[in-house]
Amino acid sequence: MPPRRTRRHEGAGLEPIISVSGLSKTYASGFSALKGVDLEIRKGEIFALLGPNGAGKTTLISTICGIVNPSQGTILAAGHDVVRDYRAARKAIGLVPQELTTDAFETVWATVRFSRGLFGKAPNDKLIEKILRDLSLWDKKDSKIMALSGGMKRRVMIAKALSHEPDILFLDEPTAGVDVELRQDMWAMVRGLRESGVTIILTTHYIEEAEEMADRIGVIRKGEIILVEDKHVLMQKLGKKQLTLHLQAPLAAIPADLADHHLSLSEDGLDLTYTFDAQGDDTGIAALLRRLDNHGIDFKDLRTEESSLEEIFVSLVRGQQ
Repeated sequence: MPPRRTRRHEGAGLEPIISVSGLSKTYASGFSALKGVDLEIRKGEIFALLGPNGAGKTTLISTICGIVNPSQGTILAAGHDVVRDYRAARKAIGLVPQELTTDAFETVWATVRFSRGLFGKAPNDKLIEKILRDLSLWDKKDSKIMALSGGMKRRVMIAKALSHEPDILFLDEPTAGVDVELRQDMWAMVRGLRESGVTIILTTHYIEEAEEMADRIGVIRKGEIILVEDKHVLMQKLGKKQLTLHLQAPLAAIPADLADHHLSLSEDGLDLTYTFDAQGDDTGIAALLRRLDNHGIDFKDLRTEESSLEEIFVSLVRGQQ
């Protein structure tokens, strides 16, 4: 990755590298894509932006990167106003767009080297070589873009975005259409970038990608940020745990005097599931087991499961409808 002073992520309290205040975007058609967005992204973190299709993820990224003009509000990137001080702000940002757009007839080496020059940076072939090696592209440096696989083309887009040594890297659906093995490689690469001091902002349809990678998560819906939270805090606050008891004998129905418990019974009557708040002072499990014993309901196995980030995300979005 680009050589720089290492700055490890230290969690909450880091100064913002991106500040968005009162950001709105309304197109000539009258469509309001962003509505009063306030957002701060901390230096050195991996921030995942989640939202349904059409929620405004790409519009928000494009506006921060200076590709789309805001209707209202201010955006600071690395201390520079993206409208008034566009050139300085844009130099601090690398963008890997969702669509693979690059010159199909150029070589990998030429297109990455050219991207660096676009930002007024002096040639630095040693840096370009390091970026290509870190992205496992060195053996493809003389290949034309058109000859590469989809995954390799996406790596080239990342190399182009890194060529001018930005402090901020936007990844818009970075692993769309990428196979699982390559996705894991790219996650490792993103972690390496963060360890070198680059702030990463990614949008993704793959909830497991955010769960695996992000320090903080923002959820956007219909152009509004509905939640920003540390990933682990989010999962603790909104996540639920479930205890499933596999019964010795089928149960026809849940006894009436257990209706005050959050219980559900499987169709075959063999699995009784209890949903509880793992953060509460009393989970209620001990009391439930005593009452089941009083009813003569025996179980031969039990397991616990925790809500995934996907389940939390779906409940958040549905709750806002």
